[in-house]
Amino acid sequence: MTQNDLTRDEALAADAVDALHSFRSQFALPAARDGLSNIYLCGHSLGLAPRSALTTLSEEFADWMQLGVAGHEVARRPWVTYAERLAPALATVVGASPQDVIAMNSLSVNLHLMLANFYQPSSARRKILIEAGAFSSDRHAVASQIAWHGLDPQQELIELAPRSGEGSLRAEDIDAAIGHLGASLALVLWPGVQFRTGQAFDTARVVRSARSVGAAAGLDHAHAIGNIPLQLAADAPDFAVWCSYKYLNAGPGAIGGCYIHSKHSDDPRLRGWWGHEGATRFRMSPDFVAAAGAAAYALSNPPIFSAAPLLASLHIFGAAGLPALRKKSIALTAMLERVLDTIGWYHLTMVTPRHPAERGCQLSVRVRGGAAACKALYAALSAQQVSCDLREPDLLRFAPVPLYNSFEDVWTFGERLRTALHSLGGP
Repeated sequence: MTQNDLTRDEALAADAVDALHSFRSQFALPAARDGLSNIYLCGHSLGLAPRSALTTLSEEFADWMQLGVAGHEVARRPWVTYAERLAPALATVVGASPQDVIAMNSLSVNLHLMLANFYQPSSARRKILIEAGAFSSDRHAVASQIAWHGLDPQQELIELAPRSGEGSLRAEDIDAAIGHLGASLALVLWPGVQFRTGQAFDTARVVRSARSVGAAAGLDHAHAIGNIPLQLAADAPDFAVWCSYKYLNAGPGAIGGCYIHSKHSDDPRLRGWWGHEGATRFRMSPDFVAAAGAAAYALSNPPIFSAAPLLASLHIFGAAGLPALRKKSIALTAMLERVLDTIGWYHLTMVTPRHPAERGCQLSVRVRGGAAACKALYAALSAQQVSCDLREPDLLRFAPVPLYNSFEDVWTFGERLRTALHSLGGP
């Protein structure tokens, strides 16, 4: 044993004093198979089901069965105001005013809507800056929006990569890229957390840099919301988008959401009937009267059976408290890092920053030996009932989530990782 070896007793002791340990029972853990419990480290891809979500869904379905169309007005949670019901808890999670957030659509739909509203290229300002290796939704949306304006994505889409030999982007390099583009830059679209590497960015600094050259600023918080502390009111981007099926645990394909800065709230370029003010919406007038705040950007009534699990999950977030969740997340991720360090980096290379302020709960490692070795290790871990994921060609991502993962999970993962590596011929 090396000095940093983690013992099971040490992990159990950490669980014994964990103020959030009881929240684990509020989630449905994947079933054991072949005599092994599942170690679920894949909340960065799909969060686990809150048990209370089934109750909430059942109640909405029962109201539909018993009330029919009247459920819009008299259900126990009237459907007409469902998005407004979600706003306060969402606002707490993203650090904004409830009036500036709206639950609606899915991530890519919201991204297109925001780009249609906020990317308005001129003869001088035409370029959009994103990070190289951005999530495909972001790149596809940006490239197609540029092309929609009759421009060439090859010329107007700028992708910033880390320095040669480095896995993470430096804040000063982001500033420098924005400053270099200057008056040619129309929009900066930046993630709160990079999906491959797990790097968390100083988004307030990115927004300030964009503002300094007169560009609009948008944030994609798909991998940040429910993972790291967010302060959208303080960061003050023009917009932000997110999904809710990762750390927010709202289920596959669940309803997403947006933040829109209050200075833009009264004039959406793309309009739908649900963006009309609630008091006169059902008069079906041809004139559009914008709802207050971000709600003006809504197009359609919210999908209740997609929104109900989010409501259940947000209630759990409120009960746990964001500061306590972040504190446990830092401790869990540090323990996972220690386990990986103990096993040795002759098999794996960490690509996630080491400093807690520069990451959430996700740790990404590059498997030495390339794509074939990575796929073999992923298969060996899967056989050991470890749920993680593989990003082509050679990255594995692990995320201990503070709401439902335990410190014992981290210890067990380390034992199974050793077994998996040994099965592949490692020491």
